[in-house]
Amino acid sequence: MAGTLYIVATPIGNLADITLRAIETLKNVDLIAAEDTRVTRNLLSHYNIETPMTPYHEHSLSRKLDEILQKLRAGGDVAIVSDAGTPGISDPGHELIVQAIENGVRVQSIPGPSAVITALVVSGLPSYRFAFDGFPPRKPSDRRAFFCSLKDEARTMVFYESPVRLLSTLKDMLATFGDRRICVLREATKLFEETFRGTVESAIRRFTEVSAKGEITIVLEGCAAESKPPSEGDIDSTLTSLLESGLSERDAAREAAALLSIPKKKVYQRMLELVKKHDGG
Repeated sequence: MAGTLYIVATPIGNLADITLRAIETLKNVDLIAAEDTRVTRNLLSHYNIETPMTPYHEHSLSRKLDEILQKLRAGGDVAIVSDAGTPGISDPGHELIVQAIENGVRVQSIPGPSAVITALVVSGLPSYRFAFDGFPPRKPSDRRAFFCSLKDEARTMVFYESPVRLLSTLKDMLATFGDRRICVLREATKLFEETFRGTVESAIRRFTEVSAKGEITIVLEGCAAESKPPSEGDIDSTLTSLLESGLSERDAAREAAALLSIPKKKVYQRMLELVKKHDGG
């Protein structure tokens, strides 16, 4: 019987931000596949975990993938961890997860810290709909083309970025998106954590004056809707369609609010009126 691949989320900075379940999992598996064994060794030492480790990163992927899959197929349990946060997000862990699934290996997530969610919720920008777009391309022309493809994205956007490219990325954002609201979260949960909230232009001034260091997550406001707000008829037809698809009244209201980009309270009020009208009240 094949073993289990555990996707274990680890702290994004503060070592105390780890779940009891993650500690128990890391202690009990047969092997830990780590993106950076030096980083993971500090975590394991802190919690007195003595499980063997093997490096698994973009440079060892082709060599280590078969080795780890073979161990899983033989019945061994393996935990995969990234440098920080949840594996499989902008790191080589995704390939191992896909291969494990295709080989019939049980895959289980041990949830925990995520830089994406951490930055999103402290940004103050709309969080009911958002898109994670990973690292922008390094090459300036590719990066500008990438941003152009997102120019009409209405959802809040979350990006990762290197401190050495932060300023050029912000300048490309200003040129492409205009002076939208932005949040730059640096060194999240660490001693020198910094949360900058403002506009893209003010962020450029801030990080021109003081060079950024450490891990960086950018949260950018989506584009403003240029079309007129949906009418009551638009809301009614959307709700009716969702209800006919089998959703509950609460779920239909929530989904309609997201689809139409309007407050849930307004949609729910229309829902109550529709139900009352349907019941002949």
